[in-house]
Amino acid sequence: MPTTTPAPTPLPPVTPAPAAPSAAAWGLLLVLAGIWGTSFILMKKGLVVFSALELGACRVSVAALLLLPFALRHVGRVNRDKLKWLLLSGVVGTLLPAFLFAYAETRLASGLAGVLNALTAVFTLVVGAAFFGQQLTGLRVLGIALGLAGTVVLMLLGGSAAAGTSPAGEENAWYGLFIVAATLGYGVSVNVIKRHLSDIPALAVTGLLLLFIGGPALAFLLLGTDFVPKLATVPGAWTAFGYIALLATMSTAVAMVLFNKLIQTSTALFAASNTYLIPVVALAWGVLDGEQFNGWHLLGMVIILVSVAIIHRAR
Repeated sequence: MPTTTPAPTPLPPVTPAPAAPSAAAWGLLLVLAGIWGTSFILMKKGLVVFSALELGACRVSVAALLLLPFALRHVGRVNRDKLKWLLLSGVVGTLLPAFLFAYAETRLASGLAGVLNALTAVFTLVVGAAFFGQQLTGLRVLGIALGLAGTVVLMLLGGSAAAGTSPAGEENAWYGLFIVAATLGYGVSVNVIKRHLSDIPALAVTGLLLLFIGGPALAFLLLGTDFVPKLATVPGAWTAFGYIALLATMSTAVAMVLFNKLIQTSTALFAASNTYLIPVVALAWGVLDGEQFNGWHLLGMVIILVSVAIIHRAR
């Protein structure tokens, strides 16, 4: 870049995170739990017509288009050394999880997907300890071990998806490993935002990372899938698209702004603790939609949530 180019206009400063979560932070936490707890049933409805690849690409594309004006407003105002962190957060915390969750729900009940999402708090700590200098105490190790044990209970003993969730005989609880991988990506993204992007407003963070991944996602959706032909020929395709659009608007665009704001105004672990309530909301929607919920599911969920509680108490 020529030396005569003026320096980027600095973005407004973000208020430093308080020592304890505020009432506003708790409010954001509850709103996020409601939004994200509903996202799993919306994915299930979208998969009635569209493939996992189509759903993931559409979700990211719609969210990126919604926030494009905000991204363009801020793209020239962010220091270049922040761009790599925005790209990393966008890929591992948004793009890949959009596909991984969609793949998981082709064979896994939406309620169980919501339960496994609670592993976000576990992997937030694991990644923080491995790469960002967080202290890994004995109590935190116990919380991590319990979280993984709860996952094993769900996948080995909890059975597979409810009847009607996927084609007969094709249910496979091991598809929960896709969600484990997605929550690992969330853990990376949470720590990256907290450590490297806290000085950028939440709306700018969300818009910019979607700007980086939205273009490739949209190109793939239009040129590499049957998304458009399905809209034109498959009965119910527009209804399924409506579910995906709602998912992209609320669970990706709006919720990501709120979540990034929560990370910046509290702590990374507190932000990830919305996973306490997400499983409850997700399971409630699943039961209303006819999904099964047995004793092993309950045990696995309790173990995972106890692990999250231990991790948060061991701050």
